[in-house]
Amino acid sequence: MRAFIFDLDGTLLDTLLDIGHACNAMLAAHGYPVHQPEAYRRMVGNGFGKLVRRALPADALERLRAQEPDERAVEALVDETRTVYAAHLNDATRPYEGMPEALRELAGRGMALAVFSNKPDEYTRILIEAHFPGVFSVVRGARPNTPLKPDPAGAFAVAADLGTAPAQCFYVGDSDVDMLTARHAGMAGVGVAWGFRGLEE
Repeated sequence: MRAFIFDLDGTLLDTLLDIGHACNAMLAAHGYPVHQPEAYRRMVGNGFGKLVRRALPADALERLRAQEPDERAVEALVDETRTVYAAHLNDATRPYEGMPEALRELAGRGMALAVFSNKPDEYTRILIEAHFPGVFSVVRGARPNTPLKPDPAGAFAVAADLGTAPAQCFYVGDSDVDMLTARHAGMAGVGVAWGFRGLEE
């Protein structure tokens, strides 16, 4: 094996409080009930679009879908949540204990290191630069013309940028989405027990 590719949220960084804050701010602004931070553990992992849809009350989501075609009303709330998150994406976010040391150890063993996340590309890059400057040779978040994980297209692109065959890569993450990404890309999946979803998943 030649490379480790890491998920971001729940794997490298504990971002749950900042994600939950952004979503709750949007919900409260529109009179919807908010969630406890722990509830967001089950909502994250598939991008902001699904996060907001999961956070909204089911009846409100149906009303919004009926209000405008092509889910434009829902997408407006997704955009609003992204805007709040962009202003607060690093307020409470921290690396998981031991992660900086683990990354140094892997680099010292000659492993190529990369990040591939469903978080928007701009936010992914900001957080990696803030917490792990100079550590990763490839950093890739969600981009407009690439489907989100667990589709393997982005994982293939990261492996290509590393100059490494997918079969020579570990993909490290904390959710079923990450393990499906590894499987679809022909990479070795490594599930972490400290993330949002826990050991059982």
